[in-house]
Amino acid sequence: MNYYEEIKNKLTEDEIYSIAKDYSKERHRVETYFEVGKMLSEAGKHYGENIIGKYASKLQKEVGKKYNSRTLRRYKQFYLIFKDQKWSTVSTVLSWSHITELLPLKNQNEIQYYFNIVYSQRIGVRELRQKIKSKEYERLPEETKRKLKTNNVEPAVTDYIKNPIVIKSNIRDKEKINEKILQRLILEDIPSFLKELGEGFTFVENEYKIKIGETFNYIDILLFNYIFNAFIVVELKAVPLKKEHIGQIEVYMNYIDKHVKNIIHNKTIGLIITRKNNKFILEYASDKRILAKEYKII
Repeated sequence: MNYYEEIKNKLTEDEIYSIAKDYSKERHRVETYFEVGKMLSEAGKHYGENIIGKYASKLQKEVGKKYNSRTLRRYKQFYLIFKDQKWSTVSTVLSWSHITELLPLKNQNEIQYYFNIVYSQRIGVRELRQKIKSKEYERLPEETKRKLKTNNVEPAVTDYIKNPIVIKSNIRDKEKINEKILQRLILEDIPSFLKELGEGFTFVENEYKIKIGETFNYIDILLFNYIFNAFIVVELKAVPLKKEHIGQIEVYMNYIDKHVKNIIHNKTIGLIITRKNNKFILEYASDKRILAKEYKII
């Protein structure tokens, strides 16, 4: 097989196709680069890795200057990363711009995580770039990462809540942020906050009023997750986690379970968003539906 001529023909065809059939050129481009990457991988096994440099020199003269060694290596990397993936899924979901955002990542599990998000949520390149920049995968719980590797464990509502939870703000002196300010920052951009928690979260109400005995109390934020069919009580703490925070949110969760949730709903989850976590307090908490995550103001 003449690998160079096959590669040249593929790239030349793609150059022509991109002009003649603009409506589907992106899918054709992705498919072309994948096939080129496959041939480069095979050619390397036959002729050595230096063959990429030789092919690049000829392609730049005969097809286009953009086909340099670096570009060809990216095609090969693209093939090696996705060769075991169901191809119809890749070519219909990922644009080449999506792929160039994923290629610098070294961890295959991290690449798969972001690929799954693009596939399930149909997000654009800009949103993908923001997720990677915010180190979303790295902020997942280690247990969640283990579940993603096995790919045969049903996820829980809490699996995709990041740690820390990133909250955007223009406030310079972040040390002066109290719970009311923290709540306001979250409410100013509630869509971003919900995305930090994962999929399926919807906003119910802030300062949700409940009556315990003769006293009114206010839940900072009440959410509902329509995928896992459960309410989520959110309490905001601009101080390190304390044991009394566990008792407080447990009371609120029990109230929602008794007076708000329907018989068809799953039990309420409690989320404490705190300035600094304390794993020892959580370790001895009796209710495993309660979790605490730190926040980070950027």
